[in-house]
Amino acid sequence: MNGIESDKLDLAFIGSVPTLTFQSQGHDISIFGGAMTNGHGYVIKSEFTDKDEAGVEVLKGRNVASVKNSVQDAELQILLKNAHIPIGEGEDEVNIVYFDSQKDAYAALLNDSIDAASAYSPYTSLAASQGYKVVYYCAHEEALQNQPCCRQVAKTSALSQYPNTYTAIERAFIKAYKFTQTDHEKTIQDVKQYIDIEDDLINVELYDGFATSSPDPDKQGTIELKNTIVELGYTEDYDIEPLYNTSIYEKALNSILAEEDDDIYKSLQEHFNDYE
Repeated sequence: MNGIESDKLDLAFIGSVPTLTFQSQGHDISIFGGAMTNGHGYVIKSEFTDKDEAGVEVLKGRNVASVKNSVQDAELQILLKNAHIPIGEGEDEVNIVYFDSQKDAYAALLNDSIDAASAYSPYTSLAASQGYKVVYYCAHEEALQNQPCCRQVAKTSALSQYPNTYTAIERAFIKAYKFTQTDHEKTIQDVKQYIDIEDDLINVELYDGFATSSPDPDKQGTIELKNTIVELGYTEDYDIEPLYNTSIYEKALNSILAEEDDDIYKSLQEHFNDYE
């Protein structure tokens, strides 16, 4: 956020919940594209359950590591609220212990005092490979369908001042998306350069349905998330419309479709038309 506002960064991928929080606090930043959708969940030590996806009920009476102002925390609070499970330190409550980062929250599982932890790609697969059980995948929870994670964010003024630059950037992201859908093996090897875990775990995270990665801004899904975190008390309500720019993505996608009649790009267009 500081990098964007000081003009050291032209854009950044920022988690959806902190982005919405920044906007509500008056930061003049706009969402103009997307990245990951879903891909979050929680994992728990196997001594507390013998099966995966047992649900948030297994968290009762447990100390759960999470990250404040994150989509993982917001999702957990949504599910706990829906299940009528209070947050607290009692036997029928869930005690949420906050850490500064997802890495720290996951590492806290090595402590005897922490029973479960939030997880997003690739921590969920790593946890499963290390013997932990998955409490839930958000993609499998009805209340959390199409839950946007990272968003593409830039200064509102920059998007207006340099639309052609951002359209060119978005074209690159859209073409990269097509590459991930058409060459799984090369994509896995590319990811492995940055996340050095087993190939099969990368494949699970990318292609097994727990998360999707698309440059679509997914305005509808993000607005629904904004309304939810306002209800949870994460932030004050605000007018998001001036801070959501879908024209950059639409222009970029249309320009590619004008050059190449491709089913993957057509599917992106259909999704955009449904969720803009």
